[in-house]
Amino acid sequence: MIRFIRYSILIGLISLASCQEVLDTKPVALLVDDLVLNEPNDVQPVRIGLYSALRSMAAPNMIAGDFTADYILHNGTFNDYRELATKQITATNGAIDALWSGMYRTVYVANFILEKLPQVTGVPDATRKRVLAEARFMRGWANFIGTFTYGDIPQVTSIDQATNRTIGRTARATILASVLADYQAALTDLPDVTAGSTDVTTNAAYLNKVNCRAALARYYLYLKNWAQAEQLATLVISAGVYTLEPNFSDIVLKDFTHESMLEVGYNLTDDPGTGADPVTGGLGLNNLLVSRREVIPSNQVVVLLNSTESGTRNTTIGFNSQNLRGSDNGWTVLKYGTASEDNNNIVLMRLAEMYLIRAEARAQQGKLTGTTGAVADLNVLRTRAKAPAVAVAAQATILLAVEQERVYELAFEGQRWYDLVRTGRDQAVMSAFSPNWNVRYELWPIPQQEIQQNPSLTQNPGY
Repeated sequence: MIRFIRYSILIGLISLASCQEVLDTKPVALLVDDLVLNEPNDVQPVRIGLYSALRSMAAPNMIAGDFTADYILHNGTFNDYRELATKQITATNGAIDALWSGMYRTVYVANFILEKLPQVTGVPDATRKRVLAEARFMRGWANFIGTFTYGDIPQVTSIDQATNRTIGRTARATILASVLADYQAALTDLPDVTAGSTDVTTNAAYLNKVNCRAALARYYLYLKNWAQAEQLATLVISAGVYTLEPNFSDIVLKDFTHESMLEVGYNLTDDPGTGADPVTGGLGLNNLLVSRREVIPSNQVVVLLNSTESGTRNTTIGFNSQNLRGSDNGWTVLKYGTASEDNNNIVLMRLAEMYLIRAEARAQQGKLTGTTGAVADLNVLRTRAKAPAVAVAAQATILLAVEQERVYELAFEGQRWYDLVRTGRDQAVMSAFSPNWNVRYELWPIPQQEIQQNPSLTQNPGY
């Protein structure tokens, strides 16, 4: 059963310091089963609910991308994270369930908007188009994450409870076709934003044509459509709306930087650093990574981030000798702060990734040298990080350099596992990291309670 239909969930406001339309809206509690969209005044609360649903995916998505891979060691007491760190993952893992729930919560709210909003009279045409476009994007985003995490997943396109309780698995190709259709539809009606816009919070907190193209660039990269990935990444970079921060440390220590393209914000009451106990269902990144240090950076990633090649990107992690005891290496992830700090948000896309997408796409096409070559894109990031330049080499060497650069640049931003699987590098890298690694871990299992509640669902191989 898709449990976002069975359970009522609380949707709160997004706290965005410079987004007046959000701050002017009083906090509301919306039950998913009782969402109301009957008149123009209902549009904004439901829209806020859509963005809030996206937030519920953010922390477990980061956990999937980095905890499943070679970035962490277990250092605490919670079994969910022990399973992920030691590569003994089960279908009852709480993080696996949390991502599934957040994914389908997002799909449900998007479908609700897509079904109900066209019937509401009196809504300005520009508002209607924008909110419908946001719903199409969010549904596409959730399905994209879902299919690359779980494989074939149920394709949910309505809010009909009886239908959604028994939907079986849909082939990844069909899911991906729907993702592309949703992204393309969203791109048509999302607002444009031009270079010189100084409202960095709005540019990252809300969807627009440029960050939609960024999502499309990632989509085409994953599908190995190198020409399209290069083209879309180039459009995003050349738009000039998002710019690289001069100092990489700002990426670690600040929210809503100039290069953040899609970021989910939190406030004092819903900060991701709170409620991290899996018994209560929390997945707070600050609590897991900093306060409890439930997981710590693996020795492998510590070496890489502290290498000359990484440059200033070693600020992603920090060392404290007082933590040295037993198997604790003393290192801590610094990217996720508490509610009182200026780095408690979760960044889903930022401009540096576009340079990495374009570099990989160009390298795959044999475009290695010159101003439009892969090496030039890698060296843009190397220059920012004060790291030595990448030298021109053979295609295979440059592709490995791209893989390493993604570690330096994107560590603990939820992309490592997806990168290894999509490039076919997971067996080589992960079998060297853990004797427990098995090919079944190229996908997360379908949550066991979903299998038990939905007779049409089957489990992934090996679980």
